Amino acid sequence: MVEGRIMAIDYGKKRTGLAVTDPLRLIASRLATVPSAEIWTFLEDYFQKETVALVLVGYPVQMNNEPSEAVAWINPFLKTFVKKFPQMPVKQVDERFTSRMAFQAMIDGGVKKTDRRDKSLVDGVSATIILQSYLEQQKFL
Repeated sequence: MVEGRIMAIDYGKKRTGLAVTDPLRLIASRLATVPSAEIWTFLEDYFQKETVALVLVGYPVQMNNEPSEAVAWINPFLKTFVKKFPQMPVKQVDERFTSRMAFQAMIDGGVKKTDRRDKSLVDGVSATIILQSYLEQQKFL
């Protein structure tokens, strides 16, 4: 496998949560939450500084396995990503329930109620959950 970190992106209309692994791909950590309008500048800067081998993009699917309405802004993001970073491998991963799981993880972790209202924190934790789930799936392949 190619050297480098794995990055997860939880792209949203307003904000985008990002998480990355350590270089050995053992631990998923919240990286940042950036305004979606600034995502391209953020990614360009990050890819210049760090070696990233794979990008995972959360793809929202409904209970019936049909894409959710959020694909209306995620599909254009994916299309632009592939154009801007043609050498970067990218995978879509099911992100069902990640926001709910992120919220529960924050409760379980003792995050104060006022801090849990911070949507940018939820987005970053969601990206981390997407990444951690992917890492755990890879252990069994």
